[in-house]
Amino acid sequence: MNRIDAILARGRSDAVALHDRGRSLTYAAMDAQVSAVAGALQQRLAQGDRVALWLPKSLEAVVLTFAIARAGAVAVPVNPVLRSRQLGHILEDSGARLLVTHGARAAGLASLPCSMMTLEEDWAAMAASAPYAGEAPGGNALAALLYTSGSTGRPKGVMVTHANLLAGARSVAGYLGTAPDDRVLSVLPLSFDLGFSQLTTAFHAGASVVLLDYLTARDVVQAAARHRITQLAAVPPLWVQLAALEWPPAAIASMRTLSNSGGRLPAPTVRALRLMFPAARLHLMYGLTEAFRSTTLPPALVDAHPDSIGRAIPDAEILVVRPDGSLTADGEPGELVHCGPLVTMGYWQDPVRTAERFRPAPPASKLGGTAVWSGDTVVRDAQGLLRFIGRADETIKTMGTRVSPTEIEELAYQSGVVEQAVALGVADETAGQRIRLVVSAVDGVAEAAAEQALRGHMKREAAAYMQPASIIWMDHLPTSANGKLDRAAIRERFGA
Repeated sequence: MNRIDAILARGRSDAVALHDRGRSLTYAAMDAQVSAVAGALQQRLAQGDRVALWLPKSLEAVVLTFAIARAGAVAVPVNPVLRSRQLGHILEDSGARLLVTHGARAAGLASLPCSMMTLEEDWAAMAASAPYAGEAPGGNALAALLYTSGSTGRPKGVMVTHANLLAGARSVAGYLGTAPDDRVLSVLPLSFDLGFSQLTTAFHAGASVVLLDYLTARDVVQAAARHRITQLAAVPPLWVQLAALEWPPAAIASMRTLSNSGGRLPAPTVRALRLMFPAARLHLMYGLTEAFRSTTLPPALVDAHPDSIGRAIPDAEILVVRPDGSLTADGEPGELVHCGPLVTMGYWQDPVRTAERFRPAPPASKLGGTAVWSGDTVVRDAQGLLRFIGRADETIKTMGTRVSPTEIEELAYQSGVVEQAVALGVADETAGQRIRLVVSAVDGVAEAAAEQALRGHMKREAAAYMQPASIIWMDHLPTSANGKLDRAAIRERFGA
């Protein structure tokens, strides 16, 4: 088995693989539907073509993801909350040959750089097509481009191979203890690496996945009770909300495994979850899209070390190094470097940023090869447990999602009322970070009118998690000696 779609054969054929709002597919039925949709795609695509999916979480979206892999193409899942402007960048950057979306979304698109299919018009025929004929590449062939934002530009596509996905599924299923009788609640976007890997982890173990597009945290609690969920993964902002709610006894009794990634989980929330779910295993994890997951804190250590991100997961080698690549001593801060089979292939058509993040493993590495130099500062204690200190770059991580300051600033400039702009991440206990915009208005526009126009523009053009929590207006932003905006001075003054 060297292709990610072959993972569907691991589940018992008559076991339910997928639930979606009253609909379900057994492993055998899902495998057959994947083959049919792959057959339809085979008529339109060449191997290696990129297929963008701009869809809400659904049975069709999951089937399409695995069908794209079976057809030898590359899936490009797009977060459904993104606006057409962000979609356009991803389509252009990925060179997508095909976009699959809903009719309502398609109606709002002007011009596209690729062809388009909608579920309303094309799904029935795709699902009824003849099965895929042929053998698509797997192993180190690309399976997906997962777009993530950085601090210096627009979202970049992380190149994920079939081998990466299979290694990740095996590793995560192993340390979470995922079993065929688990029922996994999928609440995270499938475009998010943790949301994506939830599917592969569950299917590797032959478990059942329940898809949920939720509006409120209470929807998650109700779904957990209704489906007797045994595994739930979330990001810190959602966990904070979930820990504050009253859970039905039946939902608490069925839960076996809780996991967190996408930022530090506040210690009070850790304690609240441990009290609410005393029999469940709580995994505090750290990961980055460039390598999926990296570390996990064994559940037995959570009570004593609630601020730790743990140790390397199976099949990963995690080192803490100094700027010269030598290993740090216990208690000495250093950069987290991830080595091993979970390391992806770099950023799509971006050799400069790839060379910055994907470099030869440090000399002390036992696995060698290319490593991900995370840019994140951590400290290792005498027990080998890691504690996250901070990010070396300027990426804003809010509500479990990485946001590029540059992208926020570009949107501000596009409003037409902003002369200068700097986006900052401000620490927030619930969201991890909130976005603060420091701006100056163009000449002739009053501050009140400029703020109204800017906020209106952001609401129209940016996803909810990209909205600034606060906007600070200045006559002129400070500049450095070479005439550039002095980001360090602005961050020092307004970033607290």
